[in-house]
Amino acid sequence: MKPLKPVTQAADGQIAKALDLLKEADSVELKVTVQDSDHRSAVMALDMDVLDAEFRQVVFFDTPDLKLNRGGIVVRARRMRRGGDSVIKLRPVIAADLSPQLRQSASFNLEVDAMPGNIICSGSLRGKTDNADVKLVLLSKRPIRKLFSREQRLLYKAHAPTGLTLDSLMPFGPINVAKLKFIPQNFRRFLVAEVWFYPDASRILELSTKCAPNEAFQVLAEMRGFLAQRGINLTGQQETKTRKALEYFSHLHKKKAAA
Repeated sequence: MKPLKPVTQAADGQIAKALDLLKEADSVELKVTVQDSDHRSAVMALDMDVLDAEFRQVVFFDTPDLKLNRGGIVVRARRMRRGGDSVIKLRPVIAADLSPQLRQSASFNLEVDAMPGNIICSGSLRGKTDNADVKLVLLSKRPIRKLFSREQRLLYKAHAPTGLTLDSLMPFGPINVAKLKFIPQNFRRFLVAEVWFYPDASRILELSTKCAPNEAFQVLAEMRGFLAQRGINLTGQQETKTRKALEYFSHLHKKKAAA
């Protein structure tokens, strides 16, 4: 038997950080992205049926130089089969800094996002919107603020840079997404597979599962072990869907402005 590897200070620090964040979280989402070259093999290994996937469109809102992203704010809307939604997300966020009214809102969720090499706590205030309204915003025929509830607009105003209104932002998108929620054979939990198709023909395949904070470490071990058994490579560079989208459209807007 091989001797156990000692816990490094870096790993020890990550565990301590995770424990601290989990104390206040409402939920945990465990994520891993699969390298582009391994997408097909991952789909086959997990026996995913693409005909069961739901297709949707995602659009972010920010400035060309990503002022919101740098300030820890994500503004997003989605068009989906069952109707659109919108979100104002703060990340990273410290639970103690949030008002009691926000924490008690049925539309607010404090979630820990964990992926290899990174763990972060984010707070999301969600709302419903109409698919047609999102399309009108993309066509510049409807103000951006109309996609968000009064509660969302107040949260945005409290955290956004001074003078940067929702209507002054630029739409980044749409990005086409295929989402599949399924229970793989020999795995007792739902997995969610999302493939994001970016306009430059690049893709990200993300696999994720959600759990309660008190079972995060157990579920993480089960998920990593299951994926490893299926031959899915977890050692490649991890990319986040949101960061890639924002950086792509930011570069595109700057390129157009310089032309």
